[in-house]
Amino acid sequence: MAYIGREPTYGSFEKQSLTADSSTTTFTLNYTVGSSSSILVSVAGVHQEPEVAYNLAAGGTQITFTAAPTTGDTVFVIFLGIAYDAGELLSSGTITNKTAETSVADDDLILIYDTSADALRKMTKANFAPAVTLSYSSGTATGDGSTTGFTINSGRAVADVLVMVNGVTLVPTTDYTISGTTLTFATAPAASAEIVYRYLPIST
Repeated sequence: MAYIGREPTYGSFEKQSLTADSSTTTFTLNYTVGSSSSILVSVAGVHQEPEVAYNLAAGGTQITFTAAPTTGDTVFVIFLGIAYDAGELLSSGTITNKTAETSVADDDLILIYDTSADALRKMTKANFAPAVTLSYSSGTATGDGSTTGFTINSGRAVADVLVMVNGVTLVPTTDYTISGTTLTFATAPAASAEIVYRYLPIST
């Protein structure tokens, strides 16, 4: 038989019959269902509306009718979708045998499919954000009203040192420059002024 447009496709849908007794409202399903809309429910030939005529219970393992189906009524459920836990579908070997890395100490794993290797890779957060050791330090000095050059830690640039004079944060390059281990102020800090250097963290 020919079709206009896309040809229909077919799937395998399971059916479960329920025995009505005019009092029972809750029945155990043969399969776990993820949504009330993932099943078709018929009572005496009438299609039941999800979440109105029935709801799911016990994590999708049971169906609860708003009103108990009457004795003699033909009641059945057709499963359109079945909820699976990943552990039910994949054994430990299924993943392990397909991964490029099999021994990772970190419990936080992310699976990524590597198209070039045609395999899954176990990635840890360290693969995305490598661990680094950050170094924090500071220094102090006192102004005398005339000195503009002060000694600071080596290996520093003007962009990674914050300088405060009497609690006021100065502007790098405009208010001070750095060359080697010497920090030079554009204007000498006043006598007895408290100078604080805050060295921004750098990777070590």
